[in-house]
Amino acid sequence: RNSQGAHGAMGKSTAPKPERTGMAAGLNKGFIVTRRELPPRPAQRRSKKCVKVNFVREVVREVVGFAPYERRMIELMKIGSASTYKRALKLAKRRLGTHKRGKKKREQMQEAVSAMRRKG
Repeated sequence: RNSQGAHGAMGKSTAPKPERTGMAAGLNKGFIVTRRELPPRPAQRRSKKCVKVNFVREVVREVVGFAPYERRMIELMKIGSASTYKRALKLAKRRLGTHKRGKKKREQMQEAVSAMRRKG
């Protein structure tokens, strides 16, 4: 299944729909009604970053540390060659299930490595 729901990548557009003509045929066919403003659904604010959640995740990461596969990815990335970068992606993909998740995890680990280098 597609991860973007039933409509795929072409979900609902935010462009306003043209007014109805009142005719039974044509592009904008249909009865003329006044459009009401609907409140935003929870799915529409899904990708927004929440400050509280981010803080909790940060604290958990500090306390718990990295998972074993994440540590292995970090070690591969410290080497820094293109092949180990690819190997890190393969490892993440195997552990997390999809290519997209693997790429995201690899980016997170890259940020962790760069943060380690900045610290000392």
